Amino acid sequence: MASIGSKWIMCLIVFVLFYMQQVKSSSELELLLSMKTSMKDPLGSLHDWIPRSQSFCHWNGVVCDDLSHVAKIELSGKNLSGKLSETIFNFPHVESIDLSNNQLYGEIPSNISTCLALRFLNLSNNNFTGPLPQGSRIPLVETLDLSNNMISGKIPENIGLFSRLKVLDFGGNVLVGSIPKSIANISSLEFLTLASNQLIGEIPRELGLLKNLKLIYLGYNNLSDGIPEEIGELSSLYHLDLVYNNLTGEIPSSLGNLTNLEYLFLYINKLTGPIPRSLFNLKKIISLDLSDNFLFGEIPELISQLQNLEVLQLFANNFTGRIPNTLSSLPRLQVLQLWSNKLSGEIPKDLGKHNNLTILDLSTNNLTGKIPETICYSNHLFKLILFSNSLHGEIPVSLSHCKSLQRVRLQNNHLTGELSPEFTKLPLVYFLDISGNNLFGSISERRWDMPSLQMLNLARNKFFGTLPDSFGSKKLENLDLSENDFNSTIPKNFGELSELMELKLGSNKLSGEIPNELSSCKKIVSLDLSHNRFSGQIPTSLSEMQVLSLLDLSMNELSGEIPPNLGKVESLVLVNISHNHFSGYLPSTGAFLAINSSAVVGNQLCARGDDDITSGLTPCKSLKKSSIWWFFLTFLLGILVLLVFSALVVVFIQRRRELKLKKVESTTQEYGNNWEIQFFDSKASKSITLDDILGIGVSYKGGFYSEISNMQVFVKKLNVNIPTSFWTNIQELGNIRHPNVVKILAACKSEKGGILVYEYVQGKDLSEVIRVMSWERRQKVAIGISRALKYLHCSCSQSIFIGDLSTRKVIIDGKDEPRLRLSLPITSYVGPEYNGISEKRDIHGFGLVLIELLTGKNRDDAEFGKRESIVDWARYCYSECHLETWIEPLLKSDAVNNQNKMVEMMNVALQCTASEPAARPCASDVAKTLDSFVRSNSCGLGLKRCGSV
Repeated sequence: MASIGSKWIMCLIVFVLFYMQQVKSSSELELLLSMKTSMKDPLGSLHDWIPRSQSFCHWNGVVCDDLSHVAKIELSGKNLSGKLSETIFNFPHVESIDLSNNQLYGEIPSNISTCLALRFLNLSNNNFTGPLPQGSRIPLVETLDLSNNMISGKIPENIGLFSRLKVLDFGGNVLVGSIPKSIANISSLEFLTLASNQLIGEIPRELGLLKNLKLIYLGYNNLSDGIPEEIGELSSLYHLDLVYNNLTGEIPSSLGNLTNLEYLFLYINKLTGPIPRSLFNLKKIISLDLSDNFLFGEIPELISQLQNLEVLQLFANNFTGRIPNTLSSLPRLQVLQLWSNKLSGEIPKDLGKHNNLTILDLSTNNLTGKIPETICYSNHLFKLILFSNSLHGEIPVSLSHCKSLQRVRLQNNHLTGELSPEFTKLPLVYFLDISGNNLFGSISERRWDMPSLQMLNLARNKFFGTLPDSFGSKKLENLDLSENDFNSTIPKNFGELSELMELKLGSNKLSGEIPNELSSCKKIVSLDLSHNRFSGQIPTSLSEMQVLSLLDLSMNELSGEIPPNLGKVESLVLVNISHNHFSGYLPSTGAFLAINSSAVVGNQLCARGDDDITSGLTPCKSLKKSSIWWFFLTFLLGILVLLVFSALVVVFIQRRRELKLKKVESTTQEYGNNWEIQFFDSKASKSITLDDILGIGVSYKGGFYSEISNMQVFVKKLNVNIPTSFWTNIQELGNIRHPNVVKILAACKSEKGGILVYEYVQGKDLSEVIRVMSWERRQKVAIGISRALKYLHCSCSQSIFIGDLSTRKVIIDGKDEPRLRLSLPITSYVGPEYNGISEKRDIHGFGLVLIELLTGKNRDDAEFGKRESIVDWARYCYSECHLETWIEPLLKSDAVNNQNKMVEMMNVALQCTASEPAARPCASDVAKTLDSFVRSNSCGLGLKRCGSV
């Protein structure tokens, strides 16, 4: 009987356990299904998450343990979006959760501490916001990776409670405050990454207590004070990265105790003093980068002790003395960048002989002597940058056989001799600049076969003879042969350079006619043929070059009339035709409208009546003919012309009267009685009255929309605090005519404020549509805005600045073109340099627009905190070269074929947002750069840090 009872009890226990197992399984099933409903799954990665289809242990991304409990959830890179459900942390047995590289957003659920079995959590590369979960403690967790999100707030003071943590990665967020000292309580910690945040304060000395640390990455923050000596006590450390902070003082000599250190990165700080001699005890060091600091002194010969060194970057410091000869003895040395120092003496004669050099950049120093013959012994050298030194002698013969070379910059030295036949056949060179030397000889007597060549600059040398018919490349984009002694004609084959964007042949002895074939180069932006002996007429075919922006034909022997259609090239903004033999009318369209007198002087040109103000040319007169027939014909035509001209004068005078500044009284007391009104458009002056303007209209995007006499206008009220300078220069704003700038029709001023009347542009602000724009549309927007800036900064008689350039200032019209709306330069946004309007501030604003076009993130996003922080974030993203982590999700499908262009555009954006205004490019350079690489198949930079490139 007892036996039967015990069997019954045993069966009951088994039944209860089985029932409980089923309940738990049912509970985990519901949790998984709840997870699925909270997320969008565009790739169908959760297609098999269906009840009763099969055991959830076989579902995609789910791994179970031996008892059929959910042990792992692995859904990395599935393009999942939506908010993360709290159910994710309710699985009682889950040990690993990996949802990295998705599009999840919102705050991280606060119940994270309920996941008691969790050992591995990776939520990196998503769009999570909000603070880190407070008061959370997961007792068993060993890996906590929340990097590359938009998490804000401070690092919790109780972070030290994660006592078993080995990997802690909060990098790539917008965390603020200081690094908690309690982090020193995580004695098991091996990998610490807090890079690319907004952390301030000093690096805790307590980090020296974490004896298991192998990697420290605190770069791209605002950390200050010195590098703690205590870091030198971390004997297991192999990677130390403190870049892009505000660290001061000298490099601690204690770092020389880190005998396992392989990577030491301290660049872009404010460190001073010499390199500690103890650093040369780091026998395992592979990469040493101390660039962009204020270090000084000589580079010690002790560097020969670093036999494992592959990368040495000390550029942009104040090092003096000679380059150590012992560098030549480092067998693994691949990258050596010492540019922008004060180094002198000769380049070590055996440099490259025993190394494995791939990149050598010694530019902008005071180096003398010859370029060593051994420099490419490795046959791996692809980047050779030696410009702006005092090097002399010939280009080494060995370089002519260096088939690995891709980028060569030797300009501004004292090099002599001729180019060897082999040098013009290097197969991979895409960028060759040897300008500003004393090189000579005929370059057409050797065969040019450089199929990869995109940029060739031979300017400011002593080359002579005829020009080559070809350079062996169909990719050539920039060709500068100016300031030499070439004395031939322009080869017609130049018209086959279909990718050419810049052609400079100025200051030679070239002659003959300008070949019509040049018009086949449809991508030419800049054409400089000045200071030569060209004759004949300007080819009418030049009018077909639709992206031509700069044309310089000055100081030649050209004659005939200026092709009237040349002024209709919309892109053309700068023309110089001075000191030729041109005659006839100066076109009164396009770039000729505001041409300066110095650009037309020295010809027999005349202006069409009084229309031309800036050129200084006198009005054209009728020419006398010797023939009686021609006399009478001319007489009759003269009468006809006189009648037409009289009519035009009447129209012109009438138009001038219409556009003249008028004083008008208004009955509208709200805005004041006495007004001054200035029209800039004759149609508007006929159709619109002051009362129409003061009647305003329907509220519309910071102004008012109104339709007056069949004219659609946009009216913007200005406050009373308007600078006098604005009204002084209002005529300049009113005269602006550019396809990417909204036209101002009228300006009104009273003692109580002012009003601007614009043409109405039907469309949406860029800020409203940017999230749904394709990559092609974003490129078009970037080019259009850059052209508008170039016009405003460079082509108006007085430079015009915007002051607060943002996506809200840009309208996308019905033709998908960007249109800038100019207004008063009084803004809320203040650039990083000062609270004032300037060209460099406009460029900074444009850089932010580019960042938003690429990433979808703007400077006003709350998660960025300070306005400039988005730039720091973008620099971090760019330096890490992980395009997929920063490009807007919508553009990821386009990144496959456009990665190089996206990286190049980010490079332009970062140059535009440089912290030092002087370091930012001018508008013309920005427009030229964007126009060139967007319209070509140019390669990306290829390297994370390009140095002086």
